[in-house]
Amino acid sequence: MIKRTLKHTFSLLNVDHVDLDSRWNYENVISPYFRLYYIDAGEGEISNASAKMKLEPGFLYLIPSFTLCNLFCKSYLSQYFVQFFEESSDGISLFADKRSIMKVKATEIDIMNFSRLLEINPGRGINRSDNPRIYEKNIFYKEYQEFNNRQSIATFTETHGILLQLVSRFLTSDLSENKDAGHVPVKILNAISYIQLNLHRDLSVSYLANRANLHTDYFSRLFHQHTGERPVKYIHEKRIERAQYLIGTTQMTYAEIATKTGFENVFYFSKIFKKITGMSPGNYKKQMELVHF
Repeated sequence: MIKRTLKHTFSLLNVDHVDLDSRWNYENVISPYFRLYYIDAGEGEISNASAKMKLEPGFLYLIPSFTLCNLFCKSYLSQYFVQFFEESSDGISLFADKRSIMKVKATEIDIMNFSRLLEINPGRGINRSDNPRIYEKNIFYKEYQEFNNRQSIATFTETHGILLQLVSRFLTSDLSENKDAGHVPVKILNAISYIQLNLHRDLSVSYLANRANLHTDYFSRLFHQHTGERPVKYIHEKRIERAQYLIGTTQMTYAEIATKTGFENVFYFSKIFKKITGMSPGNYKKQMELVHF
């Protein structure tokens, strides 16, 4: 029998039901966590540079972490929302190949799950301010993590189970998790895990190949075969993803973030950051500061 284990876990940040109006009009929203909406009345809109999606009653909407979008309500929108972090044993998101806005028709079970999640996690809304410059900071993330730590084992387990059910509604056969996931060599999985846990260290391809006891060229080809990317590009993307998180949730300087994410200096860090995101760290931070909710 082939044993299959669950590699992805989700940690609750916020959950609430809110009534929104025309003040809910924010551009360049990008966060280190997932956003999931269930609309029960009114209408709104989510958009980005390539697509526009109507928010309408009876549907679920998922915005994966680090997915840039705009949020808009013309007059009235009633929504349940949940925000949560994702962790995985190999450092690969369930939606690594699909960082886009997703929509599915809600079922009765989905609606019950949202209601139950809110019932067993009271007081977990965004109460202090809608301004991310206030609530999207590491100190508040730690605060909500402490809420999770204080939950009873029953509530913690049920919360995670509901999040898994809601996320599963957006999993389709074209996502990377289903592409020969069971056939990725252990050595490549170990390398991916090591990269994710050691972004601040020297991660040369030769060093990773040596750890896997493989020839450098063969390791690189094997890594590309099973991840779709060369090791260096993959490492850069993971480092910049971590840098985006640190820019949005801490007061660290760019030099400190560069060191924390394994770059030799802030100039090289800025170069790779712009190459991957299309903007400098400074412009990225300005966009984060302009986001409201």
